Amino acid sequence: MRVLLIGGSGQLGAEIVRRWSDCAVIAPPRVELDLENVQAVSDAIQAHRPDVLINCAAFHNVDRCTIEPERAFAVNALAVGAMARLCALHDVRFVTVSTDYVFDGSAQNPYTEDDAPNPISAYGTSKLAGEYLVEMLQSRALVVRTCGLFGVRVSSSKGYTFVDQIVAKARAGESIRIVNDVIASPTYAGHLAQVMRALLDTDAFGVYHACNVGPVSWYDFAVEALRQADIAHPIEPISAAEWKTDTRRPAYSALANKKLDALGITMPPWQSAITAYLTDKGDRSAKTS
Repeated sequence: MRVLLIGGSGQLGAEIVRRWSDCAVIAPPRVELDLENVQAVSDAIQAHRPDVLINCAAFHNVDRCTIEPERAFAVNALAVGAMARLCALHDVRFVTVSTDYVFDGSAQNPYTEDDAPNPISAYGTSKLAGEYLVEMLQSRALVVRTCGLFGVRVSSSKGYTFVDQIVAKARAGESIRIVNDVIASPTYAGHLAQVMRALLDTDAFGVYHACNVGPVSWYDFAVEALRQADIAHPIEPISAAEWKTDTRRPAYSALANKKLDALGITMPPWQSAITAYLTDKGDRSAKTS
């Protein structure tokens, strides 16, 4: 299978390149293929003749999206819609990655694909707009929503991953304060890449959730990360109200993989996501049980 990958240098894209060894993955750097350049994307499709185009690129700095909503919509919505149209025109399967931030966080149980989106930020709204532009085509495109993505490749917008930051601060003896009332489904990019590859072996289309299993607060996630790294260091739980940010974020955005489970494709629990991440980083002790 020939795969044209946009965003191959990111956390998820790097895992696709590394793990999809049974595919011919073409991942041009951004300087060669900018997803906002419709003609460049069209030329790439015609030049490489892929079976699948995977879009892992996004403007995902949530606070910057609030300040720059026009750019958020240009990247996360308009460019995604244009790619989907080109794929439909050239009979190329299209897969794009979306987010838990399409929900408002008022739920008390993990969101399924049947729940109605209601974003509360420019980032979430722009990503949902991208989903709608894909769905309007009524093609066999896939929208894969995930949550709290982290991978061995550092985040391009932050320069670090959440686990790295916690481990580094603990080893430096610094104080750590983490919110304990924001619930999510942190997902390891390596696991997500494997599940996306499995999805391509099915005839699935539409919106699918794909997250490591089990809702967890960021505080509990951090505590478990230090436990698995065999680092004894206190973490102070704080409320979201104490964490100063200019952007509203959903207080509860855990996702349930309802449609994925129906296909018999499963994701490991969030604890295993930490284990796999620390193992791949070469930064894991034997303390995993």
